[in-house]
Amino acid sequence: MPTVEERLDRLEALEQIKMLKHRYFRACDAKDPEAMRACFVERGADIYYGPALGSFDDADGLVDIYSRIALQRVDDRYVILDMHHGMHPSIQLTGPATATGAWTLRFRQVDLNARTERVTALDYDDDYAVENGEWKVARCHVKVLWSIERPLTDDVKVVQ
Repeated sequence: MPTVEERLDRLEALEQIKMLKHRYFRACDAKDPEAMRACFVERGADIYYGPALGSFDDADGLVDIYSRIALQRVDDRYVILDMHHGMHPSIQLTGPATATGAWTLRFRQVDLNARTERVTALDYDDDYAVENGEWKVARCHVKVLWSIERPLTDDVKVVQ
């Protein structure tokens, strides 16, 4: 039977991993590439974001594409507006400094250039590792479950 200290350590690790993933989602929505990058291991992250964004063997490649897409501006306004709602975490500690996790993501994106709105449901399949005393994402594979894209009609006003 695990001791109280072991049980507390387990609960703290699970909470730290949840907070890591929430920081990632918040960094994406806040258009903060540095905070987004800080969520991943320093080197060698295994990342697959599907056919739309591709595969990366390090988080720098993902952050580069994210920055090119999410930080586009026209007339001092962002062109791409994102909303990440991560939920239903299922996290398993696999060792003292490793874990796996699965999440569901409700993703919404407005593209002001294309005048479209996209709503997508995705699943995340992650691995986590402790690096320099902090939990980081070591592997992140995304599977798109479904997506709807619709035009923004002329009567739709987007305020930012």
